[in-house]
Amino acid sequence: MSNALKNDRYLRALAHQPVDRTPIWMMRQAGRYLPEYREIRKEAGDFMTLCRNPELACEVTLQPLRRFPLDAAILFSDILTIPDAMGLGLYFEAGEGPRFEFPLRSFSDIQKLPVPDPEDELRYVMDAVRTIRRELKGEVPLIGFSGSPWTLATYMVEGGSTKNFALIKEMAFAEPEALHLLLHKLAQSVTSYLNAQIAAGAQSVMIFDTWGGVLSPRDYREFSLSYMRQIVEGLTREADGRHVPVTLFTKNGGQWLEAMAATGCDALGIDWTTDLGDARTRVGQKVALQGNMDPSVLYASPERIRQEVQIILDSYGSGSGHVFNLGHGIHPGVNPEHAGAFIKAVQELSAGYHNN
Repeated sequence: MSNALKNDRYLRALAHQPVDRTPIWMMRQAGRYLPEYREIRKEAGDFMTLCRNPELACEVTLQPLRRFPLDAAILFSDILTIPDAMGLGLYFEAGEGPRFEFPLRSFSDIQKLPVPDPEDELRYVMDAVRTIRRELKGEVPLIGFSGSPWTLATYMVEGGSTKNFALIKEMAFAEPEALHLLLHKLAQSVTSYLNAQIAAGAQSVMIFDTWGGVLSPRDYREFSLSYMRQIVEGLTREADGRHVPVTLFTKNGGQWLEAMAATGCDALGIDWTTDLGDARTRVGQKVALQGNMDPSVLYASPERIRQEVQIILDSYGSGSGHVFNLGHGIHPGVNPEHAGAFIKAVQELSAGYHNN
């Protein structure tokens, strides 16, 4: 696989190397806000059929790159592929989000869980990565990803989405040994899954810890961060003659940036509840930062979007080490033209922060 990249701005920024402007991609950039995505999704019949078809997953991954001059592609998949491969029976209820037929309720349930082989039960994801890398033709790097062990565990124990996290927290405090066994198996699974993505062609990987922010500081370190550190330590960090950077993102995790930066990761995703300039002061040159515009700003006028981009660029300041992104995924109801205005604003306004 060739490592020649026509645009390596994103990888350079993650390494604090000079760039001509701040690179940009968007969380969930391939998704329901795009009419072309909705057509493919309808053709596939359901979400997981779309994920499991490497050609369709590739097509969806490339759609936003045809529309917008983005600096990275991100694999189209779902964070719940690993629990699904463990046999929990993933399905999607209209208006309800993901559900599992067989949620984990006991120590014995967890003991029986297999650690999936990424080139067997999850081969469709690796085939998608290989297909996307081929079709990208070196235009931009490809980002692979996984959910964090804690975040995956919340869905597996709760049986789906939750507002109060009662069942997973009951397990954490009443049966911690059961939860630690689950998190250990998930850390093993995520490590092998991401390494397989890297072997298949992912040039950077990201760990999404969507629900780490519901924990207390002590519990975050015990049940979330310690397992993400294990994964970071077990990842392949060079492929194709290049360093493979890893980004950690804990939603509502701004208070723990220093601890996250100490895991050995290359970058931290920052949501909109943390000031980017403050985050930069706190972590220094230790890691790059990705973020962090509130996705809801994309409902505003292009002029207002441009103002927000300027504010965030000013907050980070000059120099490399910043990948512009939303603080979480783009909302399905956003007008694609507003996403285009956002990307254009970053490209036009950010060059002045890089003295090359």
